[in-house]
Amino acid sequence: MHITLEADYALRIVDTLAHSPQRMEAKAISERTKVTLRFSMKILRKLVASGIVRSYRGAGGGYEIARPLSEVSVYQVLEVIDGPLTLNRCVLVDHACSRVPDKGCPYHDLFSRLTDQLKAELSAANFDSLHK
Repeated sequence: MHITLEADYALRIVDTLAHSPQRMEAKAISERTKVTLRFSMKILRKLVASGIVRSYRGAGGGYEIARPLSEVSVYQVLEVIDGPLTLNRCVLVDHACSRVPDKGCPYHDLFSRLTDQLKAELSAANFDSLHK
């Protein structure tokens, strides 16, 4: 299991904004994170739509974190980009397991428990606490 490259880049972008004393232009974000400008813009649009990042137009415009860093978790950023985190698709609410439909899959409880633990850890990791 791994997060997508886009989610990894989103974490880099949020971390960069979280530790910037001022708004940053997309080009500066791209250069600092080593993510192409085009891909940075795609990710920034998603982060702005989610309310994690705020954008400003015009002179003095750019991007900044929209909420206190203690309220922005690693899980939130990953979920914006990759959707709900699961170890296996069988954990998703709308997915039916075809392995043992009448008895239930023996792995479902394990994957559900591990998914919940991972979500809890990633939700507890906020951008304020990561650099302390």
